[in-house]
Amino acid sequence: MQRRILFQIVHSDALNFQTIPNFNFTFARTLATHVEEADPLYADVPKSRRTKSERKPYPTPMNVLIRRAKEEREARKAQPCRLLEEPPDNGLLVAQLVEVAHRVYRARESLLLGISKLVDFIPIQRCRYCFEVHIGHVGHEIRTCIGPKSGLRSAKHEWRKGGVQDVIYFPNCFHLYDRVGKPRIGHDERHIVRRIPAIVELCIQAGVDLKKYPTRRRTKPVYCIEGRIADFEAQTEKDATGNPNSEDCKLAIDFNSSTENGRIGDKSILDNLIIPEVQPSPEQRKSLRELSSVTLESWFEMISGAKKIMEKYCVWTCGYCPEIQVGPKGHKVRMCKASKHQSRNGLHAWQEATIDDLVGLNYVWHVRDLRGPPLVNNLKRYYGKAPAVVELCVQAGAHVPDQCRSMMRLDVVPPGRDEVDLVT
Repeated sequence: MQRRILFQIVHSDALNFQTIPNFNFTFARTLATHVEEADPLYADVPKSRRTKSERKPYPTPMNVLIRRAKEEREARKAQPCRLLEEPPDNGLLVAQLVEVAHRVYRARESLLLGISKLVDFIPIQRCRYCFEVHIGHVGHEIRTCIGPKSGLRSAKHEWRKGGVQDVIYFPNCFHLYDRVGKPRIGHDERHIVRRIPAIVELCIQAGVDLKKYPTRRRTKPVYCIEGRIADFEAQTEKDATGNPNSEDCKLAIDFNSSTENGRIGDKSILDNLIIPEVQPSPEQRKSLRELSSVTLESWFEMISGAKKIMEKYCVWTCGYCPEIQVGPKGHKVRMCKASKHQSRNGLHAWQEATIDDLVGLNYVWHVRDLRGPPLVNNLKRYYGKAPAVVELCVQAGAHVPDQCRSMMRLDVVPPGRDEVDLVT
């Protein structure tokens, strides 16, 4: 309503701005921009970086980071030897986030299992030359390809069949056995330490215990002596094997047996779903709709839980490349090949990570009818976008979530091909 009133005021013919010498056009433009950004109904898709040399924006302003560093340095000078009391900096688990970590891990397994079932019903298209993904029987005609020799093809995509890895991907990071005692991986250890999905590493550090990826659990907090961590707790044989030896671990619920077997969510839906050859029957469509709803719920549960954990557990990403590392500090492996890596000797420019860095959110164009004509390049400003997981679940029958309703442009009716020239 505010946007409509402002539009009428600015574009009114009865209002003559020449008679108002004190009218500030900059203020009007700023107010209009503020109204557009503040209105959640007109929230747009997050914009990507313009050039590869441009650094990712800082989630926390630089002046706040500088102030925190000064406060930590002053506290270190005032008390060189102190006992760290706040988890997880002291090596202990955050009791409130242990169960959240288990839910995130279970939601990820349920999400992958659901997507693997849905891709058999809903076709996935991927460009041969770039990372563009489209959900539908026919790829769109929007010219947004940035792959090799895209200028010779007029930025047109060349589509081929995609899979689960094109809908969602989880970047890998180095697994830390002791996140406090040895928070960094050296360059010589790059082939020794295993790499696992970063969201799994985040769940492990937050309290999930997996036999494949052992980690050390402490019962007593560590000390900080002049900025260095000192641990006076003796490492027992049980800790050396990677099994938990902490009272905080008793708060966790044992979900490993259910997650390792892949039995997540509604078992009847996931197990009894039959893949049709042509089109699903009414009963299978009902099961498909239920499966898409379960998958979409797992997606939002994983994202919301990961955000809660990231408020306490540090996650770092490179400012120029997609590399990510979960832990108090980033690793020292010289593997960055992005812009200005020569000045850093191949080291990454670590900064605070966001949920977009932890989980690959691949945005795709929203299609109203899978059997309809492909999307046209001239009408791309009328089309909406959504994360590929959300678009896949919606096309399978799930309800459109309120979080993505604005960016999917459901309230916009695109004109037909014969009406393109009539649109101003």
